[in-house]
Amino acid sequence: MPDSDGDSGQPSDTMRQRVPENSAKFWFMLVADRWVVTTLISAAILFGVIVFGLVAPAPPFRLLTNGDPLETLFQAIIGATVTGVTLVLTLSQLVLSQEQGPVGDQRERMEGAMSFRRDVEDVIQEPVSPAQPSAFLRSLVKLTRRRAQAVQEAVDDIDDENLAEQVEIYVDSVEQNADAVTSNLEGAQFGEFDVVFSALNYNYSWKLYAARRIRAEYEDVLTDPATEAFEELVDALELFGPAREHFKTLYFQWELTTLSRTILFTAVPALIVAIGMLLFFEVSTITSTTFGQTDALYLVALAVTISLLPFAILLSYIMRIVTVTKRTLAIGPFVLRETDRERDLDWGDTETKSGDSAGIDD
Repeated sequence: MPDSDGDSGQPSDTMRQRVPENSAKFWFMLVADRWVVTTLISAAILFGVIVFGLVAPAPPFRLLTNGDPLETLFQAIIGATVTGVTLVLTLSQLVLSQEQGPVGDQRERMEGAMSFRRDVEDVIQEPVSPAQPSAFLRSLVKLTRRRAQAVQEAVDDIDDENLAEQVEIYVDSVEQNADAVTSNLEGAQFGEFDVVFSALNYNYSWKLYAARRIRAEYEDVLTDPATEAFEELVDALELFGPAREHFKTLYFQWELTTLSRTILFTAVPALIVAIGMLLFFEVSTITSTTFGQTDALYLVALAVTISLLPFAILLSYIMRIVTVTKRTLAIGPFVLRETDRERDLDWGDTETKSGDSAGIDD
């Protein structure tokens, strides 16, 4: 069983270590508050327009008064904003439609949720499983840690050096990852990205794959207690997968609802600014200058930035949603992503070279 460094067969536990992007890009796409990302996108639009105006071959004042560029621009922005708000309303209806349905469908959803909770209660040996998502996931992570330790204890009685070495490295990886995720989930509130992000940092899919592989590879030497311990560990890891996907889906619905509401609120001032620039702004009346350039350039850049605020908000939210979706397309131990390790990954003669498509789930 390999260790968890970058040259081994086991991918790193945390998502940040498994993602090849640099820290700034990772922070921007996932970790940063969405309003911070929105501000950065808006600032890029503002300064981008100003810079283009400053480096233009002709003076900005002449360009802004030659023909009707502002009228064309803000007409397009108004049309795009109205269309975008309409699409957001459609998206909201799509999200809400999943919560609506006849009583029979609602009862089936309820029965499915309660059946899963009972399954979890059976394995964690608690009369009632936690109600909060963070506590629910934390209980499953702690369970996998305990069952990994049980595997270690069961294998200690077997006289096989290779098995002992692989199990020791594997259990150490489970314990370290579980401790870090449990700590991050402590006190996390649903609706914030912390719950989903902490769950994504538990690399359960590789642990599931490795446990099943060790069990199959040493099937002939495992005792009955050791085999049972592996089976119980696999059962616990298999429960974590659908639990994480369920809360991820709920988080996406939460985020899409928040996104729809925020865009609706910001669309009104954006439309007011765009309409005001279209009807009442006259570039020729701006005679003042700043840093040697007409103030009309700065006013137009600011108006464009405010008018595009709904788009900046949409981009910041969708950026995180699609990034998480890409990293968690598969449930369970499936190979989807690229990695830099050189190791035989599959249980056969399929060889994975550096840069080939490889990786476990997320």
